[in-house]
Amino acid sequence: MSEPTVRTLLEARAEDDSPGLAAGDRRWSWREYVAVARSRAAALRGVLDPARPPHVGVLLENTPEMAFQLAAAGLGGHVVVGLNTTRRGDALLADIRRADVQVIVVEDAFAGLLDGLALDGVTVISASSYDWSSGPSETVTTVPTPESLFMLIFTSGTSGEPKAVRITHAKITFPGQYLTEKLGLVGSDVHYVSMPLFHSNSVMAGWGPALTTGACVALARFSASGFLDDVRRYGATYANYVGKPLAYILATPALPDDAVNPLRLVFGNEAGDRDTAAFSERFGCRVVDGFGSTENAVVVSRVEGTPPGSLGQPGPGVAVYSSSTGVECPPAVFDASGVVTNLEECVGELVNTQGMGQFAGYYNDEAATAERMRGGMYWSGDLAYRDADGWVYFAGRTADWLRVDGENLAAAPIERILLRHPLISEAAVYAVPDPSSGDQLVAALVVSGPLTPAAFSEFLEAQSDLGTKAWPRFVQVLPELPRTATNKVLKRSLQDRPLEPTWTRDPRGRTYS
Repeated sequence: MSEPTVRTLLEARAEDDSPGLAAGDRRWSWREYVAVARSRAAALRGVLDPARPPHVGVLLENTPEMAFQLAAAGLGGHVVVGLNTTRRGDALLADIRRADVQVIVVEDAFAGLLDGLALDGVTVISASSYDWSSGPSETVTTVPTPESLFMLIFTSGTSGEPKAVRITHAKITFPGQYLTEKLGLVGSDVHYVSMPLFHSNSVMAGWGPALTTGACVALARFSASGFLDDVRRYGATYANYVGKPLAYILATPALPDDAVNPLRLVFGNEAGDRDTAAFSERFGCRVVDGFGSTENAVVVSRVEGTPPGSLGQPGPGVAVYSSSTGVECPPAVFDASGVVTNLEECVGELVNTQGMGQFAGYYNDEAATAERMRGGMYWSGDLAYRDADGWVYFAGRTADWLRVDGENLAAAPIERILLRHPLISEAAVYAVPDPSSGDQLVAALVVSGPLTPAAFSEFLEAQSDLGTKAWPRFVQVLPELPRTATNKVLKRSLQDRPLEPTWTRDPRGRTYS
């Protein structure tokens, strides 16, 4: 049996009268959903210039139109380009140009973002007023293969300018099949999709599995306070997330009947151990947290027995390599207190020694693709270390190496320790220059209750696995951390701000004031 494409999965639903799409009070069967998507594909085929890349940008939130446009690309053979609704001005224009967008479908709320941009050669279509029945009536002539380009998704841009990741049909259908089997998803499920559909998490972990099983996709814009009401209204049994949504939901007032809901499974990445456990207990569901990126070249899976703080076991070919020597890093060595004693040797970059994995390269960026593929291996840009039993621990991005008093430190392990405090809901550790040499550590915290400098100092003293040089020199207590649209912390935004610490520690002391 040949590998499926997005098109073949949609065509298999063309006469399916079971629920396919829900948004607010509106409902579409799969039959209706596919029919609407076909009309969108036909209309766009009449607009696209066949002499140029058939790239359709979408400046849309999680609306029915966004779902229609995804399916239209699958059926029509063109490429949908997910434009980040938080980008502005020249940055948005650069994304449009880099992705060779020739048509943009925009909802009214974002139409103003295009005002004043040099969009020569780009046709702008209003999602609300365009006549979608105006397309040609002939059938689709472009038949995609699993390796055909389906979508361009921009990276979050936490460590530089966003790059357009090439998403093939197989990169949607394979995760859909894999997650269906791994998580036990079925056609009677309702997938609650509130993470942005211009990002990989919702497309691959929310929409894609629904194509595989025929489950209903329930669309929403994420709201911590509205989450449980949405789940109950839609009858949602499954939800996906990326970043900190679980923490945001947990910060809402708990009610005695929180566990009275249809949700049985939540899947995503970048939630901490404390949040996954608390969410599971409060809402009576299973939470599966994984590790991944839009490139999807490195797989680390949480399995039974995964130690606290660990990402899990590496997939085939996944290892930790030194970017400077090009050889595999030794396992971490821990002292009696749990402090890693060989951090400079054991921390390296997560790589796929077998090649690209599911990564199909960056669009219009050969240099960035070459930077990822060095020596026949995929270099992720994520720092990690492994213990003697092979468990992998995240250590941050390559930009998260910190040097304090001549010693290299990694940000992520320090952040994990800070998050042990029951009042610290979010933590970001970053560096500012030391006037002498190297770095000084700054901890940006979001707290859920009163936290005094004395109590914070006492907490750090009690953490036996926190080395003395890993104590933050400065602490900023903030109402929120700057984040991307996909909930990733923008540390460079913190670094670009004037440092206004809430507390400061004397360089040789252990107290904050």
